[in-house]
Amino acid sequence: MIEDWKHFLLPYQQAVDELKVKLRGMRKQFQDQSAHSPIEFVTGRVKPVESIQEKMVRRHVQEDRLEQDMQDIAGLRIMCQFVEDIYQVVDLLRERTDITIIEERDYITNVKPSGYRSYHIVIEYPVQLVTGEKRILAEIQVRTLAMNFWATVEHSLNYKYQGEFPEAMATRLKTAAEAAFKLDEEMSEIREDIQEAQQLFSHGRGAEWTKSAIESQEDQNDQVERGNE
Repeated sequence: MIEDWKHFLLPYQQAVDELKVKLRGMRKQFQDQSAHSPIEFVTGRVKPVESIQEKMVRRHVQEDRLEQDMQDIAGLRIMCQFVEDIYQVVDLLRERTDITIIEERDYITNVKPSGYRSYHIVIEYPVQLVTGEKRILAEIQVRTLAMNFWATVEHSLNYKYQGEFPEAMATRLKTAAEAAFKLDEEMSEIREDIQEAQQLFSHGRGAEWTKSAIESQEDQNDQVERGNE
């Protein structure tokens, strides 16, 4: 039995905190070069104990296999403006030497039956503890803002219906998912114009407002992530 969950989860919280700083730092590097950043904002959370225990029962995960078999105890989410940005972020993550990619799941090309779209990457990340290095698994989800809006709504409804959606609800959710992706496709069509306009805005009076808005959004989404489990 895990008797001290706070002690068990400490390395995961450290990993989330460090990765948020590093991923947000990538965005700042693009901004420093006056280039379009494929990263809009980054959030992260450690899965609450109740959610871990529920998933252990649902997925038949044994306690002595928890660290190996549950890949999303530490979770990061990278939000992008465009679908093309998602794949650029994935390429950037593949090039990093401070993480090891264990698995990739492309639910954008291979859409789930529910309509869910996102790009999932399971990584191994080394955390430096006073007792030495500990390598833990973490999951990074990369998605557009439209994909995230749909997934957040679906998650809330899933909680209400305990995974058993009425047929009419499931159909409407899938239709909404297709509409959200259609929006992403339309935005991609005018991506160059959008990016040019954003560059002009970010160098004008909107620069400080944009920075403040993104940081505020990240703080709010960190709170939402903790509450959505």
